[in-house]
Amino acid sequence: MKIRLGLLYGGKSAEHKVSMQTALAVIKALDASKFDIHPIYINEEGQWIKGPQLEGPVESVKQLEFGTNEGAIEATGFNSIVPQESGEGFDVVFPLLHGPNGEDGTVQGLLELLNIPYVGNGVLASSAGMDKVVMKNIFAQAGLTQVGYSSYLRSEYTGNEETVCDEVEKEIGYPCFVKPANLGSSVGISKADNREELLAAFAEAFQFDRKVIIEEGVKAREVELGVIGNDYPEVSVAGEIIPKKDFYDYKAKYEDGDTALVIPAEITEEEYANLKEMAIKAYKALDCSGLVRADFFLTAEGKAYINEVNTMPGFTPFSMFPLLWKHTGVEYPQLIEKLIQLALERHAEKQKIKYTI
Repeated sequence: MKIRLGLLYGGKSAEHKVSMQTALAVIKALDASKFDIHPIYINEEGQWIKGPQLEGPVESVKQLEFGTNEGAIEATGFNSIVPQESGEGFDVVFPLLHGPNGEDGTVQGLLELLNIPYVGNGVLASSAGMDKVVMKNIFAQAGLTQVGYSSYLRSEYTGNEETVCDEVEKEIGYPCFVKPANLGSSVGISKADNREELLAAFAEAFQFDRKVIIEEGVKAREVELGVIGNDYPEVSVAGEIIPKKDFYDYKAKYEDGDTALVIPAEITEEEYANLKEMAIKAYKALDCSGLVRADFFLTAEGKAYINEVNTMPGFTPFSMFPLLWKHTGVEYPQLIEKLIQLALERHAEKQKIKYTI
């Protein structure tokens, strides 16, 4: 019997376009003999629109942008995923959402309440992984090595700009990176080498979040590993990002193609073993499940700093996470099926929990 798979994509987020590309790639890779594929599109206004079951090939993002008068069943809101009175519902949902309102635990919480199996991380890991400040605080508690960092709310910064800059210069120094705390895909990130650039970086980051994080800049290679699994995570080979610009920003990732990905990364066995151990430690510290991409800085002396984990990494066949697994021996369609199986296994495990006394 085929698995009824709900694909949730789009989203009210600055990463809407990234999600659309992910959805298109996943749909093309799914085996129609194994899955009944049901698209659920969230437009940029946050409206949920359930499309008809996919019966044939989808070749463009446009075909996935349903509107109420463009072949959609109806603008059903959350009812798009609620099991029907007939008993018909999804066997599993794959949230292909990046950023706030999708990758941050909100949708995961809804799916938990509906008791629907879903791919990827749970509520805690998703929300903690989305907020870079919370994530780094948890990593610090777990004893993972990180670069120096600090954070500010907009209310703490506004009216105190010069004082905040004084603190950043004293505690972090230059160069430093200023980022929205709750956003991915390098949106809103700036590098600052002086106070003028620092002030501009704060202004840029605060457009996307009420909280920003400032991180110490280090001269290091950017190395990433993929992790999949539930209680017993597996780790991919390592890959290295070599940006032609100062850092791996949004344009380098999605627009310019101005970045080289080296897989496997040219690192020693000892360096890989250390990164692998740190990736698993981070995975367990956040209570992750399904998948993450773990990002590190590796200095010329071999010292490793964990930068962050991404709980829903870029997921097209040309994104780092699937490429890491391809070089580990897991092709893109296999990876998707593995993640769906992990979702079903985790859901079955949760059903063993006793909720009454």
